[in-house]
Amino acid sequence: MTAHTEAPRTQDDVRIDGGLFRMGSDDHYPEEAPAHPVRVDGFRIDRFAVTNAQFDAFVAATGYVTVAERPLDPALYPGAPTENLVPGSMVFTPTPGPVDLRHLSQWWAWVPGASWRRPEGPGSGVDDRGDHPVVQVAHEDAAAYAAWAGASLPTEAQWEYAARGGLDGAAYTWGDDDRPGGLVLANTWDGPDFPWRSTGGSGWTRTAPVGSFPPNPYGLYDMAGNVWEWTADWWTDRHPDAAPDACCAPANPRGGAAEASHDPRQPQFAVPRKVIKGGSFLCADTYCRRYRPAARRPQAVDTGMSHVGFRCVREDLVRPWPHAAAVALATPVAPVAVARPLALPLAAALPLAAATPSGGAP
Repeated sequence: MTAHTEAPRTQDDVRIDGGLFRMGSDDHYPEEAPAHPVRVDGFRIDRFAVTNAQFDAFVAATGYVTVAERPLDPALYPGAPTENLVPGSMVFTPTPGPVDLRHLSQWWAWVPGASWRRPEGPGSGVDDRGDHPVVQVAHEDAAAYAAWAGASLPTEAQWEYAARGGLDGAAYTWGDDDRPGGLVLANTWDGPDFPWRSTGGSGWTRTAPVGSFPPNPYGLYDMAGNVWEWTADWWTDRHPDAAPDACCAPANPRGGAAEASHDPRQPQFAVPRKVIKGGSFLCADTYCRRYRPAARRPQAVDTGMSHVGFRCVREDLVRPWPHAAAVALATPVAPVAVARPLALPLAAALPLAAATPSGGAP
């Protein structure tokens, strides 16, 4: 059984009181460890992930062109096939049957023409997905939108603290049971047959409209599943060790250095990586149980994908209130200049897909 909601999808943000919480987990994947106490100041965070309609308004107002839509410089992509050196992005394509799950190139492909406007490549579109989270956005695309909206991207600590909703140490944003009472509470992969056959039990096989599932205790939607979300922090392979006493817990921690975030398996590509959080519609219990607040993965800053989006945070200029409250979206500010894209390591490593995109969300 799936717990769907009919939430009003007008974007606002929720005020989160600052506090102390246990960040990370010692019970799941090694990159989430060690669990350690952290303090964060109060902040405001978007109730929903940024939608296609919102991103479209940003592009219309500024003329912004995303990384996936820009021409590529061959000098930046040593070893990349010539046919891949065209604007495009990474697209999830279900396999025809069971595959070796150690090789993700079997279900991810570089698709020319794929972008936020055409998430599955030529022939797809977002005209009927205005309330779905925008995807196929690189980190600088998300940061540019946030700056235009008078906001920023959350730190990893802010994101995880908000996702937990006050349930400190719980495995999921709703508690410790993955499906309490048999209810499906997030848009994740349905069934055991990833990446080739979904049962469709959640109601979607790709992204769902934001707010389709119940919110966490702070009133935030889709902090588990649907799309991974960019953060502002550079990737580290593990968390720092816990402070010896809660009184000494780090306040408002940040990630490591950009240089240390590079993928050691691809030394030819000096592409830094940021932390993404939250899991996505591709999280399968048999493959990637990462639709949890402690879960974290690295993402190359120049690479958009079918299952990566974002939401924004704003500085809290008021002393902590005794509760979280919604406020209106900040007034947009002037557009900002955006740097050129970096190299796309996955473009060189993965195959070029045929222009046969699968359909949008049912």
